[in-house]
Amino acid sequence: MTRDEAREILHNYTSSESLLRHARSVELVMEAYAEKLGEDPEEWAVTGMLHDADYEKHPDQHPNVIVDLLRERGEEKIAHAISAHYTKWGVAYDTRLDKALLACDELTGFIIACSHVRPDKIVGMKAKSVTKKLKDKNFAAKVERDEVQAGAELFGVDMNEHINFIIEVLQKNKEELRLT
Repeated sequence: MTRDEAREILHNYTSSESLLRHARSVELVMEAYAEKLGEDPEEWAVTGMLHDADYEKHPDQHPNVIVDLLRERGEEKIAHAISAHYTKWGVAYDTRLDKALLACDELTGFIIACSHVRPDKIVGMKAKSVTKKLKDKNFAAKVERDEVQAGAELFGVDMNEHINFIIEVLQKNKEELRLT
């Protein structure tokens, strides 16, 4: 599946500006990790882009609607990764792609939330400030800290390095993502 095909699917299911921005931010982070790890950047980007595509129209069926659609199109690897992007769904983490999506989804959203309360937004942000906010259960209270931790552990990355990597990707795309 090409990114253009994926974007068309995303826009058929999602109109919320905040969900579209989340999809784009996770897409960019996943693409950057694929490049770093020698994986397929297009596949990883599409996975990040579509992981929550059905959430707005079908919140009670998420992620089954997008997973079924991807399976119908023969995109089993992407479908499986999306079906596993929340540990409480009980889906096995078979590939690096599965683990990367889990590790990047919740944390990318959390880092963006952290940027919104800083005077300089994403500019100059460091892992230390994100880690401090992770400890504050009242900040972005809907973010499940155990999912953030499980993602990093399954992906096999050091939490500080992982946070800094995501920050770097977001900083490179700060204008597009409106993080300035």
